[in-house]
Amino acid sequence: MSLRSIAEMSELIQKGRVSPVEVTRECLETIERLNPTLNAFITVTAESALAEATKAEKEIQAGRWRGPLHGIPIGLKDLIDTAGVRTTAASAVHKDRIPTTDADVATKLRAAGAIFVGKHNLHEFAYGGSSLISHFGLVRNPVNPDFVAGGSSGGSTAAVASGMCYAAIGTDTAGSIREPAALCGIVGLKPTFDLVSTSGIIPLSQSLDHAGPITRCVEDVAILLDSITDTKANHRDSLRRDISEFVIGVPRKFFFEDLDADVARSVEQAIEDFRRIGATVRDIELPVSTDRTLQSYESYAYHRATVASAAELYQPETLRRIKSGERVTEVQYQTALRELQQTRAEIAEKFREIDVLVTPTTPVPSPRISDLISDQALLRPAELLLLRNTRPVNVWGLPAISVPCGFTSAGLPIGLQIIGPHVGDVKVLQAAYAYEQQAAKIKSV
Repeated sequence: MSLRSIAEMSELIQKGRVSPVEVTRECLETIERLNPTLNAFITVTAESALAEATKAEKEIQAGRWRGPLHGIPIGLKDLIDTAGVRTTAASAVHKDRIPTTDADVATKLRAAGAIFVGKHNLHEFAYGGSSLISHFGLVRNPVNPDFVAGGSSGGSTAAVASGMCYAAIGTDTAGSIREPAALCGIVGLKPTFDLVSTSGIIPLSQSLDHAGPITRCVEDVAILLDSITDTKANHRDSLRRDISEFVIGVPRKFFFEDLDADVARSVEQAIEDFRRIGATVRDIELPVSTDRTLQSYESYAYHRATVASAAELYQPETLRRIKSGERVTEVQYQTALRELQQTRAEIAEKFREIDVLVTPTTPVPSPRISDLISDQALLRPAELLLLRNTRPVNVWGLPAISVPCGFTSAGLPIGLQIIGPHVGDVKVLQAAYAYEQQAAKIKSV
């Protein structure tokens, strides 16, 4: 059952053919079997999950079905507050922290009837793209445990990809949903900035932070997005639009430079698939800022007091990254904020010509864990490379999704990034769904 989509499983649950208790128990058994190797979960809430599943089953039997997430087991990245369940941000700083209220996104998911099976491991305080730095140990890639799962939502993507849960909510400040989704071979969406509330989520950089869904297919992403937003748009019902009139922009400068050969091959094939669908493909140039002033300043501002009083509780590399912001002045920060708004206005103009952009999600596939932990000097450069193509989209505040588009010769997943205009999340999902269906059609031939 664990290989079914949310869309498929929810229909079986609604019709009474499958019990939410049965589905939840299967996920918990998978967690028990795989988590010792993958280390995707920090906290497993087995007892409360089974209680929630029992309640969901009774509600559905009584005709009170809440929608497609009712009775579906999901997990949350462990910097999303959950009332009565510890939320650690993968750090000794918060190892015993138990919130008294839910984050907004958790409240919405509970209202939709989702079953919480636990909290996912991550890169400490979300400050990294590998999930190799955590007070609770590193996360491994379920495709091949010798390789990086990505980050910072590495535990979330590892859990979904391995069938420990049907979906997860992650966060994304520079690519932390899309990059690990690409490396683990699943789907991850960073919605438009502020479309999904980040209230009750431990921040990394408030100007760049996003929260969004991680699933195994595009339709499931749409189901999650409909449940965690207040927008009137019905993303799931809008998926099946004909995109033959779409204009696909391909920004080869910056985003296609120095690609791994297998990544380049798979992405070019994906672009050809869009042409087969009937879309127009057009090369386009985009201005890309690599300045990190905002993230450095805002991260340090959040941690300043704790760094001063309990610096020893941080992992050394996390502390180093946080302290990189202590030299950024208020004047520099205010200038960066103004530049951010100008950049977001400028990128909006580019979408007068196109519907969506397409790039590789990551320029290279997942690196081997042993290579990065044997020489700490290699870790940050490797992470910055993995996040190179995703980070600009956080600066722009635009919606973007990563969908699987092939494998390397070594069997590692490759991701395709699709970027849309401001509040153009529907377009992003339509393009992703059309590509997913086209790729599946070719694969089945």
